Amino acid sequence: MSDTTAPVTSTAAMTSTASATTSAASAGSTTGRARWARIALRSVQVLLALFYGIASALPKLIAHPSAVEAFDRIGWGSGAMYIIGALELAGGVALLIPVLQSVAAVALGALMVGAFIVQLTAFDGQNAATPLVLILPLALVAWTRRGRNRELLRLVRRR
Repeated sequence: MSDTTAPVTSTAAMTSTASATTSAASAGSTTGRARWARIALRSVQVLLALFYGIASALPKLIAHPSAVEAFDRIGWGSGAMYIIGALELAGGVALLIPVLQSVAAVALGALMVGAFIVQLTAFDGQNAATPLVLILPLALVAWTRRGRNRELLRLVRRR
């Protein structure tokens, strides 16, 4: 072979190299999508935790006049207001703890079902959409983080 001619490569070798490059690129894009999905889910969890901790629990725990008025209208009084505020705060914090994320989302979802019923019965459905809207991202967190439940069960059984 002279210096001016290039070696001939087989078509099969070129095809296998091209398919390996394509599969590596698609695997990289899948990994990239999975990474962005994890970041998006974590962002949703942080936003939910902030909502439950600041916007929902704090007014109840500091006995803000609007919260006191709402619980008086329901007829539950301040004891229930503090308990629900504490549950919301605990759920918001638990959304940020990996082993508790799924359980916290389920518990907060159950609390939102109760809030929906109260909104319908005591407040004539005035803000009934809010708990329903919050149930959707909570269900997403509970479902995607469900694998952590085995880890939590293992921790509980170990004690």
